[in-house]
Amino acid sequence: FREGGGRMALLIGEEMREFDTGFRCASCGIDFVKPEPRLFSFNNPFGACPRCRGFGDVIDIDLNAIVPNENRSLGEGAIEPWRPSSRRGELRRMLEFAEREGIPVDVPWKDLEEEQRRAIIDGAGRFKGVRGFFAKLEKKKYKLPVRVLLSRYRAYLRCPACGGTRLRRDALLVRIGKRNIGDVVNWPISRAAEWIDELALTETQLATVGRVVAELRNRLRLLVDTGVGYLALNRRSQTLSGGETQRINLATALGGGLIGTLFVLDEPTIGLHPADTSKLIDIVRSIRDIGNTVVVVEHDRAMMEAADFIVDLGPGSGREGGEVVFAGSLEGLKGNRESVTAKYLRGDRTIAMQPVRRRPDGTALVIRGAREHNLKNIDVEIPLGLFCCVTGISGSGKSTLVQDVFYASAMKARGEWQKKVGECDGVEGLHLLEKIEMVDQSPIGRSPRSNPVTYVKAFAEIRQIFAERYLAKMRGYRPSHFSFNVKGGRCETCQGNGEIQIEMQFLPDVSVTCEDCDGTRFRREILDVRFKGLNIHEVLQLSVSEALEVFREYPGLCRRLGILDDVGLGYLQLGQSATTLSGGEGQRIKLAYHMSRSDVGNTLFIFDEPTTGLHFSDIKKLLQCFRRLVFHGASVLVIEHNLDVIKNADWIVDLGPGGGDKGGWVVATGTPEEIAEREGSVTGRYLKEVLESANAEAAPHR
Repeated sequence: FREGGGRMALLIGEEMREFDTGFRCASCGIDFVKPEPRLFSFNNPFGACPRCRGFGDVIDIDLNAIVPNENRSLGEGAIEPWRPSSRRGELRRMLEFAEREGIPVDVPWKDLEEEQRRAIIDGAGRFKGVRGFFAKLEKKKYKLPVRVLLSRYRAYLRCPACGGTRLRRDALLVRIGKRNIGDVVNWPISRAAEWIDELALTETQLATVGRVVAELRNRLRLLVDTGVGYLALNRRSQTLSGGETQRINLATALGGGLIGTLFVLDEPTIGLHPADTSKLIDIVRSIRDIGNTVVVVEHDRAMMEAADFIVDLGPGSGREGGEVVFAGSLEGLKGNRESVTAKYLRGDRTIAMQPVRRRPDGTALVIRGAREHNLKNIDVEIPLGLFCCVTGISGSGKSTLVQDVFYASAMKARGEWQKKVGECDGVEGLHLLEKIEMVDQSPIGRSPRSNPVTYVKAFAEIRQIFAERYLAKMRGYRPSHFSFNVKGGRCETCQGNGEIQIEMQFLPDVSVTCEDCDGTRFRREILDVRFKGLNIHEVLQLSVSEALEVFREYPGLCRRLGILDDVGLGYLQLGQSATTLSGGEGQRIKLAYHMSRSDVGNTLFIFDEPTTGLHFSDIKKLLQCFRRLVFHGASVLVIEHNLDVIKNADWIVDLGPGGGDKGGWVVATGTPEEIAEREGSVTGRYLKEVLESANAEAAPHR
């Protein structure tokens, strides 16, 4: 070995055997990198894939954008970048190449052979193909039109070198039980936990990695117990919901074995199916039992009933709240006569089922062959003109089906979607809809100037009312003078912000109240104009409920403000900054805006977990809003876990039966009563209890 530099060939009888003391293959001589922890980290330059630098994606041409319509042939312009007249030369060269190679130009793109399509994209011989065309453009990207063209047909795609694992090839060559690290991290956490549990190790191996394996088993099991076992280990954090992130942090804290610590959880049941809530309660109790204190902000009935001590705030919302109504045990709360929460827990108030369910009339949207992520090539029918719920255990594929597949496909068909579309064979029935509105929890505005009264188009009417005051007419004020967004009435010192930003050289910028307007955002003379004793600044400080009383003589304005009150936002200030609103509040403001419009007929409204952060009384109001939309001819599609919402749906599409790889199937469709009787539906099992309870409550009143 010394003379051979660590290599040796040994002749044993007639057989030549090669041996090597280095980390290389003795038979083929390939050198390998010696395994060490940094080799398996994509955050370390040593282990990251050199092509994508550890990101897992590379910018490349997007074939979905290059060939947006696979039913077109090459002769009909299937290659989108070459359709404009300015690039007819490229189209002519492609058609000549196709004729030479025997590629049919009158056959739809989807029916061409894979080799034929690859030849058009990659090129061959003198014809450089689509990739060659864009490679030529790369040399001219200093020109703005070229950069715009490139951005239209390029996207972040999975790295071909590492397959999205983000690791260099040497890391993927190391295997344990025939699996490399890329295989394991692509599995759902539940499957990875099973693989670790079943891993057979020798005594020598256990002596080396036994403690590591035990710790790994414990942490993976905690993640499964907190209800996120359907997530892949390499799932990117920015794609996680707030509830998923919170539960992962909870599992991390529990795995650390902290003692004497205060844990504060803000609505940890967000996105959780009732079947997973009991697991979460067990986790919280285990944290308590090892010597910690857990404070939970929550609306979920099961979580409240499991608490040792309850602090109930109220009695109302906004200015009507802020008091401790009750503090003590669950039984003590149920005996309290002032608490709104207690009235729902006792059953004095309930979220009743609608007396009559609407039935499908035959018009429906049909999603064909949905197979994105864990969806199992399913066909799903969504009846129109109804309040429809998509249900299923956490990770069963609800958001993938509704958002990634259906909504993205529908918007792309309308030419309003440039991002990735979930895999499916198509969506039928889109011609039956005039509009599709995704009412999500994204902010209604990213500027402090945005506020609820502006979003629902009520501020223009308020400004008009002030412009009609006698003093305003005498001074020549127009409605625009009562806006802090334009010159005329706003304070020019702070540009209508109410604050002045002071730049600090080595410290974060500091905001101070504007001295000229005292934070009112208007010129002092504008504030002289009053309506019922209130100036424009004071009106913007009113809550929605207070404003309804002040402007009761103006039915048009009250109608818009009244809808905000109907969706449970009567406590919001008219001028409250959009940046201070929660996701649930922003979603309900969007709902109020749509309800204020008269053209909601033939519109599909999509909501993803709209009950997030809502009290029982707010859920009751939300359901009334859904019914109002359906009454006016709209269709409502909701992704939801809340059983009070599900029991009020006209139609349910239940996915499952489990999460992750165990989900993605249509378990059942039908009315809540039909779902409750379907064996194999986890949602149906919990729904049956709720329906029986609701029927028992309604019986004495029949």
